[in-house]
Amino acid sequence: MESSLPPVIDSGERNWLNLPRDIVLSIFRRLDTVDILICTHNVCTTWRKISKDPFLYRTIILPNFGDLGTDLELEVLCHRAVDYSCGQLIDISIDYIGTDDLLHHIANSASHLRRLRLACCYSVTDEGLCEVAEKLPCLEELDISISRLSKDPLEVIGQCCPRLKTFKFNNQACKHLDFEYDDDDDDNEEAFAIAQTMPGLCRLQLFGNKMTNDGLLAILDGCPHLESLDIRHCFKVNLVGSLEKRCKEQIKYLRLPNDDTDDYPFETEFHDGSYYEDYSSEFSDTILLSDFDFDDNHYDFDFDFDDNY
Repeated sequence: MESSLPPVIDSGERNWLNLPRDIVLSIFRRLDTVDILICTHNVCTTWRKISKDPFLYRTIILPNFGDLGTDLELEVLCHRAVDYSCGQLIDISIDYIGTDDLLHHIANSASHLRRLRLACCYSVTDEGLCEVAEKLPCLEELDISISRLSKDPLEVIGQCCPRLKTFKFNNQACKHLDFEYDDDDDDNEEAFAIAQTMPGLCRLQLFGNKMTNDGLLAILDGCPHLESLDIRHCFKVNLVGSLEKRCKEQIKYLRLPNDDTDDYPFETEFHDGSYYEDYSSEFSDTILLSDFDFDDNHYDFDFDFDDNY
């Protein structure tokens, strides 16, 4: 006997708008912050509501979008993402758009923040970072790469963030044949600040730092729990004799001044395009880009967002 039911035709299409909320959340969780705020936010009312779930903003990542960054007000997006986190933010990574105002907003909204990464955020000042440090007592990881900061906020961070285990304070170097170092105390200011205020550090990266052997020795003395140390391109450090022996005995994972930099995420080339991997003891030929003056208004955004979010 033949069935009277009509055949089921699989169109191959799926109504994504009718997916259960927990599945949609799981999918959104795999997107970056900008995609959530711009793309999913504008699909429909249901997705707009889901895109505001604090669960999605426990981690906020705003990388460098190159040309896209000139079309989007990324700082506005970051403010919005922090607001949506409703105090649940624990990890935030920002490229280029960091400012003192944004830092204050983050610190005031995320008292349980555990990880902060600021890359090429030239508008973040010593004063701004010092002011927010006391509001970040739970901070465990801090990455400040390519900045205009001095040793002053390092001291305050060390005093206000006792749980800090991982610290990255990286520079970018370029060749300058006429530059000479003549003040070891100045060269070691950052190293001394770390040694004196961050005794709990387990991992430290100081790419392109100006410190000398005195600064390195201070870190070894002041950070007894240090397991990982990256001093690539710290060309004023001369690892020989007892200092070399101590580093190898005390540090489990050690990256030396002339070690390969393929995994370093920032520029490590001279302006003529030649690598300076084998550039070693000629300290007078190295200058740090952090010594230059950068334009605070390097990025302009002209994309307008609806304030009624």
